[in-house]
Amino acid sequence: MMVRKRMIYFSVVIVVSLLGYFGWKLTARSAYESAEYKLLESENSFETREYPDLTLVTTNMQFDSQGDDGSFMRLFRYIDGANDDQQKVAMTTPVFMEPEGSEESGQMGFVVPKIVTKQGVPQPVNKKVRVQKRVGGRFAVIRFNGRLNEKTVAKEEEKLRKWMSKKGLIADGDSEYAGYDPPWTPGPFRRNEVLIRLK
Repeated sequence: MMVRKRMIYFSVVIVVSLLGYFGWKLTARSAYESAEYKLLESENSFETREYPDLTLVTTNMQFDSQGDDGSFMRLFRYIDGANDDQQKVAMTTPVFMEPEGSEESGQMGFVVPKIVTKQGVPQPVNKKVRVQKRVGGRFAVIRFNGRLNEKTVAKEEEKLRKWMSKKGLIADGDSEYAGYDPPWTPGPFRRNEVLIRLK
C-alpha cells in the first residue's frame, strides 16, 4: 500500500513538473519572434552586432520601475488592441529600454513584428504611446542574467565600455538596455543586455 502511494505521489510530481516546465517554455522568450541581427564578433559575454532598422512602439518610463509606472501596461494594451485598427499585435523580444537623461525621460519600446511592419503599423489610441523607427547600425553588446536595475546595469555597462576600449571601438551615443523574458522568469534564467551604438 505504501509503495503504491509513493508511486502515485512521484507520478503526480513528475506530471506537475513537466506541465510547469512546458508551460514556462511556451511563455518564455523562445515562444516569441525576436529582433534579427547579424553577429559580427563574439567573445565570452561580449558581442558586436549589426541591426537593421526596427519599428518600435514606445512610451516614457522610469527605468528602475521595471514597468510598474504603467509603461509596460500602456504598451501591452496597444498590442492587445488599443490601436486605431483594434488589431492584436504579437509580443516580441527584446523589450528595449533607454535610461532617463538630463533633458529626456526614459523610454520603453516593444519591437513591432516584421509582418505587421510590412502590412502597416496601426497607430496607438493612447497619446502616451507612439510608433517610431529605431535606426539600424553596429552595436557593442554585453549579455548577463539577473534582474534589471540601475546598479546591475551600471556594473555591466562599465564592463562593456572597458571591452570596447580594449577593442578600439568608439561609442556613437548613449547606452540602451534590453530584456528578453516575462516578469515571472526567475533572475538566474533571465537574459538581459546592455547595448551601445558604435561609430
